[in-house]
Amino acid sequence: MIKKKIKKKDNIINFPTKLSSVEKEIEALVFAAAEPLDIETIESKISKKMNVQKILSKLQNEYKDRGINLVCISKKWSFRTSPNLSNLMKHEKTIEKKLSRAAIETLAIIVYHQPVTRAEIEEIRGVAFGTNTLEILMELNWVKPGGRKNVPGKPIQYITTDDFLSHFNLQKLSDLPTVDELGAAGLIDSTNIDNAIFGTGKFYKEKQDDKKEDIYSNIDEMLSSTLETNEDK
Repeated sequence: MIKKKIKKKDNIINFPTKLSSVEKEIEALVFAAAEPLDIETIESKISKKMNVQKILSKLQNEYKDRGINLVCISKKWSFRTSPNLSNLMKHEKTIEKKLSRAAIETLAIIVYHQPVTRAEIEEIRGVAFGTNTLEILMELNWVKPGGRKNVPGKPIQYITTDDFLSHFNLQKLSDLPTVDELGAAGLIDSTNIDNAIFGTGKFYKEKQDDKKEDIYSNIDEMLSSTLETNEDK
């Protein structure tokens, strides 16, 4: 029979760690749980009444130098991968998705006419919103609510975010292409457009005259020249 060696240091005997049956129960419960467990939940499931807090602290110490650690967050316990091994668990995958034509048009209107409400965007585009069109732009964090318009119903107004500027490498909204630049690139017909109101980000608020329809009738042409056409959803 092979005897286990007992190491001595400074006259202190360190016996091999052994868990009791209840300690094993708690270990198994926390390991198998789909979400972190609080002490009350653990107490309701073990076979006999024990000091659960003390046992969890013991297990936490047992696992502190292992590949998985027992951690307590907001008074709930769970097993987590050791922080110094987290890089092994990362799996990054980049998925490129093209925005629909509806989303691009909506973004263009918000960019040049913010703050603007959902109803105003629909009026400008001439069609009702498709499924999740505005929500997609908000998930990308390019668009966010920007207060409420002071009209009956107090509708939410939408504006662009700093992430929008960062993604398109812009320092500020005034860095957006002007009507002259878009016209020179052949993206729009600039002959009937007032340069002073295009690219300021405040067109809808500041200018609502007959030229509005002329400008918006050219948005589709501008977009179709630079983006693949998708059906509205």
